[in-house]
Amino acid sequence: MDMSEDDVAEKKYRSMLPGLLGTVDTWISKVEAFILASGVILMAINTVANVIGRFVFGESLHFSEEVNRMLIVLVTFAGIGYAARHGRHIRMSAIYDALPTGGRRALMIVISLFTALVMFVLCYFSIGYIDTIMNRGRSLPSTGIPAWWMYVWVPVGFAVTGIQYVMTAITNLLSKDVYLSTHVVDGYKDTETEV
Repeated sequence: MDMSEDDVAEKKYRSMLPGLLGTVDTWISKVEAFILASGVILMAINTVANVIGRFVFGESLHFSEEVNRMLIVLVTFAGIGYAARHGRHIRMSAIYDALPTGGRRALMIVISLFTALVMFVLCYFSIGYIDTIMNRGRSLPSTGIPAWWMYVWVPVGFAVTGIQYVMTAITNLLSKDVYLSTHVVDGYKDTETEV
């Protein structure tokens, strides 16, 4: 199976940010990629094992649903930082696309900083939520794991995504091009269409 240019670029990701910021960004990217790949593989293994247990042995794995729920939270909130880093976030760009390069860059800086602020606010509130769950002493019924452990990835994901958007704003401040993330330049690719 051939990999697209985007897939190759993501696999060989190396931050273009200077100094320590670039090192941290590259390291976080590798950790995110590992977490995402491991989480999806573990969900698949857990689900297949549960199906085999149910249909072959007549007994489901009692912890399967809880494990998958934890993995879904992990993959979701590790994935938002990954999407921001690789410029894969959803955009509504009708007005943005109509602006000249300088206007798009300025708007991208504002969008990135506002999105970072929202991510940091959500991070703050998610920490409060985890604290509330922790103080209640709830645990998951099948595994006995404290319920708050499942949500630890929520503030981490919001914080990493917020940091990524701040770095995108910095990249746009320092560049003459418009960047969707620290290394993805804004633009559309010409694709061939089949008739």
